[in-house]
Amino acid sequence: IAGLVRGASKGEGLGNQFLAHIREVDAVAYVLRCFEDPDVAHVEGRIDPLADAETVETELMLADLDSLERRREPLAKRAQVGEKEAKVQLALIDKALELLRAGKPARFAKLAAEEQPGYRALQLLTAKPVVYVCNVDEASAATGSAMSKKIEDKARAEGAGCVVISAKIEAEFAGLAPQDRNAFLHDLGLQEAGLNRLIREGYRVLGLITFFTVGPKEARAWTVTRGTKAPKAAGAIHTDFEKGFIRAETITYDDFATLGGELPAKEAGKMRLEGKEYVVRDGDVMHFRFAN
Repeated sequence: IAGLVRGASKGEGLGNQFLAHIREVDAVAYVLRCFEDPDVAHVEGRIDPLADAETVETELMLADLDSLERRREPLAKRAQVGEKEAKVQLALIDKALELLRAGKPARFAKLAAEEQPGYRALQLLTAKPVVYVCNVDEASAATGSAMSKKIEDKARAEGAGCVVISAKIEAEFAGLAPQDRNAFLHDLGLQEAGLNRLIREGYRVLGLITFFTVGPKEARAWTVTRGTKAPKAAGAIHTDFEKGFIRAETITYDDFATLGGELPAKEAGKMRLEGKEYVVRDGDVMHFRFAN
């Protein structure tokens, strides 16, 4: 989505269209300019990624503040006449308003486990997990820059995600033939493409993992929440798998890849039979046994 400008919460630039898009996402990536280039103008006439992040955050907070203040009054009236659900929602709204009025995003709220679903239901823009994407010049892609270091410090203090990439390198990388990509990255001192790191960081802040199913015709990757037990993971493939779950034949990804597949891993004693209480790990290769 194109850049957010000052005043977006009041309809400037893409305004409400931009904010409506963000309400639909699970996490927000702030792509911040962390490079100097006189040929690339900045809307504010200066290069300051911390200030850019603050501009975006402020517009999102203002939008949240406006949304909650409009919702609060009718909810308070319902709470006064004893509506239990209204009282619960009002308490959550007041928690968010306290933060927003103090200039802090709603994701900083201290919530009990039972409050979290209701808080998510408020659909606040600043309650969503954040990944800061530092867009640096080519020379800084492997090590980062002084500007990106400031963003990394900010992310660490907030418990947010952070990735350093060079959009210019990523564009060149995407245009290369697959056989030329590793040499290109190696020459730049990079182990992998920035997009891979961004995806991995996105999974981390969202608390997601991947498990695999492998058959004679295809291999599939499935995404589940970290902490998911084997039957629930089976249900990501088909609800019948969850209902009739018996056990899961499980091989770690490293064993599967190193030994050359399912059969060699079985022969090496690397396949485990896991039951209903097994918590799926990132990269597990699984074959589910279930009763019809």
